[in-house]
Amino acid sequence: MNDKPSATDIDAAIAVGAKVKLATLDTRRDDLLPDRKKAEKQLAEDAAVINTLQDRLFAERTRALLVVLQGIDTSGKDGTVRAVFNETGPLGVVVTPFGRPTEEELAHDYLWRVHRAVPRKGFIGIFNRSHYEDVLVAKVRNLAPADAIERRYGEIVAFEQHLVNNGVTVLKFMLHISRDEQKKRLQDRLDDPAKRWKWNASDLEDRKLWDDYQAAYEKMLRKTSSAHAPWRVVPADRKWRRNAIIASVVRATLEAMNPQYPPVSWKPEEFVIE
Repeated sequence: MNDKPSATDIDAAIAVGAKVKLATLDTRRDDLLPDRKKAEKQLAEDAAVINTLQDRLFAERTRALLVVLQGIDTSGKDGTVRAVFNETGPLGVVVTPFGRPTEEELAHDYLWRVHRAVPRKGFIGIFNRSHYEDVLVAKVRNLAPADAIERRYGEIVAFEQHLVNNGVTVLKFMLHISRDEQKKRLQDRLDDPAKRWKWNASDLEDRKLWDDYQAAYEKMLRKTSSAHAPWRVVPADRKWRRNAIIASVVRATLEAMNPQYPPVSWKPEEFVIE
C-alpha cells in the first residue's frame, strides 16, 4: 500500500468480515501509512477538516455522529480522543466514559445509561468504552446469565438500527493491540510518575484473562457488525498510526454526511451596524 492511501483504502483495510479472527489481524500494519511524518501531517489536516465539518453539523442541528471506541486496557481510547478531536471546538463534542455501572444504572436495563448519552442532533458523541462492555466484561467475568448475554447481541444491533433510523450515524472502532504491547504500556504506567494515576491493579487480573477477552471480542465483532453500524478493527500498537487511521475514517464519514449551514430568512444587507 502506498504512503498516502485514500480514505476508502484505509477503511477497507480495517473492515472486518463475518469470520474475523483477531489472531490473524496484524496489530501494527506497517504496510498501512508506513511513513510516520506523512501520517502525522495527514492527521493534522484531517483534524482541522473534522473541526470545520463539526461546526457545520452543529449549525445544521438535524443529525448526529456517534463514535464508539472499544478496546482492552491501554489500547489508547483516551489518546485517540485527544489526537483526533483536539482541534474540534468543544461546543459540539461530548465525550462519555463508561465505567462500572452505578447503583442507579444497575436498577435499569443495561442500555438505559447508554441511550441517555447518545449525542443530540448537531453533536459528535464519543463513547470511551460503551454498551459493548455488557457483552465483553459481563461475559468474561460472568456478571450476567449466559442466556441474557446471548440476547444482548441482537438487542444491541436493533438499538443501533434505531439510532441510525433517527439520524445518528454510528462509527465503531475496536483498538487492537498485542499482548506484548499491552505489557509495555502497563509497565510505562508504573515507571512514569505522570502516568501512575492511570494504574489499576485490576488490569493485571484482566490480563490473565487475555484469551477469554480475545474470544469475547471476536464473538462481539461477528454478531454485532452490521450494514448500518459495521465494526472497524484498528491496528493500535503504533499510536500515531492508530490516530491517523481513525481520523481518516471520521473525516470521510462527516464529508459523506455533508452537513450544511442552515439558510436564513433575512438579508444581511438589510442590517447596518453603527
